[in-house]
Amino acid sequence: MFTNKHVIIAMIVAPILSILAWIAVGAFTGEKAQPAQSGNSYPLVEKSNCRYDSGVCDLENEDFRLSLSLQDGVSGQQLVLRASHPLEGVVLSVAEPGIEAQPAAMLAADGQGLEWRMVLNDRPGPDQRIRLVARAAGSSYFAEAGTLFLQPSDRMKLQR
Repeated sequence: MFTNKHVIIAMIVAPILSILAWIAVGAFTGEKAQPAQSGNSYPLVEKSNCRYDSGVCDLENEDFRLSLSLQDGVSGQQLVLRASHPLEGVVLSVAEPGIEAQPAAMLAADGQGLEWRMVLNDRPGPDQRIRLVARAAGSSYFAEAGTLFLQPSDRMKLQR
């Protein structure tokens, strides 16, 4: 069977053709990304770094990205949000799952609307969730993320 050159060529070419066909079908019939429509709401996906003590939580929807981190400021700990696009406003709440908390507005830290800050009274617990809505170019982007990325890691405790 493996002495026939036609069989050997077919075994090499068939997987390549199947992969090319899969890519072509996806390109012709797959859903194309559309620009955000003013007045619509879009969900942001919680990336994997939000689920461990990374110090940063990335939220994104296609090319729209938000990054949350915790910094020590003059007035205490601040939750810092950096955006890939200029934002018109951001409201955020931190609460236990299933509990509705009153959202508070974050304050713009730069004149471009790319960095926003909020002073926290205390560090959120590992069971709490962050809920936020950001407004950009007339569209709203919403997300819910865990707070494990804000928890002090064991590595940091050992270094101190």
